Amino acid sequence: MAIKIEKKIKGYNVVKPEDKAALAAAAAPVAAPKEAPKAEVIQMHESLERPDTLVGSTYKIKSPLFEHALYVTVNDIVLNAGTLHEQRRPFEIFINSKNMDHFQWIVALTRIISAVFRKGGDITFLVEEMKAVFDPRGGYFKAGGIYMPSIVAEIGAVIEQHMKMIGLIHDPEMDDSTRKLIAEKRAAYEAAANGKKADVATETHTETASGFPPGATLCAKCNTQALVLMDGCQTCLNCGYSKCG
Repeated sequence: MAIKIEKKIKGYNVVKPEDKAALAAAAAPVAAPKEAPKAEVIQMHESLERPDTLVGSTYKIKSPLFEHALYVTVNDIVLNAGTLHEQRRPFEIFINSKNMDHFQWIVALTRIISAVFRKGGDITFLVEEMKAVFDPRGGYFKAGGIYMPSIVAEIGAVIEQHMKMIGLIHDPEMDDSTRKLIAEKRAAYEAAANGKKADVATETHTETASGFPPGATLCAKCNTQALVLMDGCQTCLNCGYSKCG
C-alpha cells in the first residue's frame, strides 16, 4: 500500500525489530521485587517459669565403674493442677556423687537434659538415645542380670523408670498367653537341665543371681541374661523373645 507524503521530509530514523521490543518492555508496568522467603518458626508453647517448689524423686545408681554411688534426682512440674488434665512432666535433673573424677561431663549432661525437659514436646526420645551409649571399656551387669553398656545408659534407664512412674511412658503389658508360654518354656528347660545333670552325681543344678538358669546369655531385646537354647532356637525366659519368631 502506497502512502503519499504531502509535507517536506526534515529527518528520518530506521526502526529495527529489537528496538520495537525494547520500547514495548519500557512501556510495560514494572513488577514489584519478590520478597525473600522467610523460615517458618513454630513455637510449641509458652515458656514456663520455675516454681519455688517442685515435686521429684531420687534414684541411687551403684555401678562397679565408680567407687561411690550416683544419686539422680528428677524434679517434675505439675501442669493444669487440680483439673482433669493435670499432668506431671520432668523439669530438671541433678546428679550428685562423692566421686569428682567425672564432674565436668556430669554437669554438662544434667544441664542439657534439663534444657530438653523445659523445651517441651515429646522428650521420651532421650531414653533411647542415652541407653544406646556404650562404654569402650565394656559395660556391666546390674542386679537382676540386666546388662548396662555404660553409666550413661543406666542414667537413661533411671529417666525411663521415672517417666513410667509419672505416666509419660507406658509399658506394653505382657498378655496371659505369653506369660504362660514363658513359664512352660522355663519349666521345660530346667527339667531338661536337671535330667542331664542327674547322670553326674557330683553336679547340682543351681540358678544364677538373676534367677535364670546358669549358662543363659544376654537377650538383645530386654538386655537380661536370660537367653537359653531350646529345641535349636534361642529363647528369652524373661521377655519371651525368640530368634525363630
